[in-house]
Parts: sequence; C-alpha cells; structure tokens
Amino acid sequence: MLTFVIRQPTLHFMETDHNSATVSLADFRANTLTGVVQHEIERMILSGELKPGQRLNEKAIADKLSVSRGPVREACRTLAELGLVYLIPQRGVFIQRVTRDDAIEVYDLRAGLTALAASLLAPILTQEMANQLDTYVDEMQEAAEKGDFSRFDPLNLELHDYIVRSTGNSRLIKLYRGCVKEFHLFRVHGLVQRGALLQSNEEHREIVNALKSGNASLGYDTSFSHVSKGKERVLLSLDELAKSGAGAGSDRREVADRSA
Repeated sequence: MLTFVIRQPTLHFMETDHNSATVSLADFRANTLTGVVQHEIERMILSGELKPGQRLNEKAIADKLSVSRGPVREACRTLAELGLVYLIPQRGVFIQRVTRDDAIEVYDLRAGLTALAASLLAPILTQEMANQLDTYVDEMQEAAEKGDFSRFDPLNLELHDYIVRSTGNSRLIKLYRGCVKEFHLFRVHGLVQRGALLQSNEEHREIVNALKSGNASLGYDTSFSHVSKGKERVLLSLDELAKSGAGAGSDRREVADRSA
C-alpha cells in the first residue's frame, strides 16, 4: 500500500454571521483513502506525468496505488469539480486542457475580485491579520526558494482566501470561492518554475505592505497588478506549450470537443 504524507494549511471558513469554524483540509484528506488517491492524481497532473487531453486509466491508477477502483472514481469526481479533469459519458475521464481564451477570462475575473477584496481590507486590517499574512508570505518564500510548488500552491490559495474572508463581505467570499476551482489549473501552468514562484511571492509582499499602509487604492492596485502579472505568466506558458504541441489550445474548440 502506497503511503503519502500530505501537508497543507488549515482553511478557515467564515459563516455569514461572521462566526468562523476551523476545518483542517490536510487532516481530512490525509485520513481518507479517496483523499490520498486524489492527492496522487493531482501530483501526476501537475508534474505533467498525465498530459492535457489524455484519458485517465482508472485501472492503471488503482493498480499503481494498490487500491480498488472505487476510491479512484471518487477522487476523479472531486478533481472534476476542481477543474483538473473532465468526464465524458461512456468514454471516461480526461485530463483538462487549458485554453488561452479561458485563461484570459478567468484571470480578468480574478483580478477584479482580489483587488476589490484588498481595497476593502486595507482600511480595517488588524495587527493580528498583518501577522498572519506575513507568516503566509514567509512560508511561501521558503517553498519558492526550494522550487516546491506542491507546498507553495496551497499556501498561495490560503493567503488569497484569507484576504477575501477577512473583509467580512459574505457575498464577495461566496463569489470568490465559487471561482477558485477554475483558477487552479491556470495558476499551475504559470507557477511551476522556481523563478515564477519567487516573483509571485515578491508580489505577495507588495500586497501585504500595501494592506499594512491602510491605503485602499494602493491595496487595489498592487493586488490587481499581481493577478495581471500572473495572467502574463500563464499566457506565456500556454504559448510555449502550444509551440511544443503539448496540448494547450488557442481557442474554444476544445471546449466543444469535451462535450461531444
């Protein structure tokens, strides 16, 4: 039996009445067989072991991990919700392709939402919040210096979620989290290199410093700029993939192919 140790940050989910409940995603996933299988399939996708557009062989995955096909199917359903794979009835599970048009739309939306959150948070930032943001950035710096995307990525997710939820704006929180699943695959394509991780985290520091200043406009601008630069990194990566024939599309035809 294959054993994994999964380390991820604790996620805090804010209720609409602003009372918060703490749920450890790491504890939940590490203690379920489906979670372990999901983590391994994610690793295979993010490392490029499973290629965009490739059909996922459930039996091969189950045999590799010494599990039945049930946990693999359950993991694939979750990964489909996260946008990492897609399901075609009677044909199977396929690794998600990322298109240039979709990346542009996703990043434009993300830029607006995260910038709004930063502008709302800056005037009300507390010292406790500032300390927590510094902790995230410091931990991401360690991961970035090692080129450890698997550690950097969940911290990146948590930092941005923390900024959004700390605004206390329940509608913004709900809208942002509804879009997070679509952000994941695009972010992966733009951040897998060590240099990109370091640059991204330098931008995180600028955002945190802007929030500490209490300046709403500065918070908006630095956050919007960060996502815009992330968009540039993703588009460059997709262009390189397209040139190498690695499976990134330049238009929406692949979306139609998935529903055929």
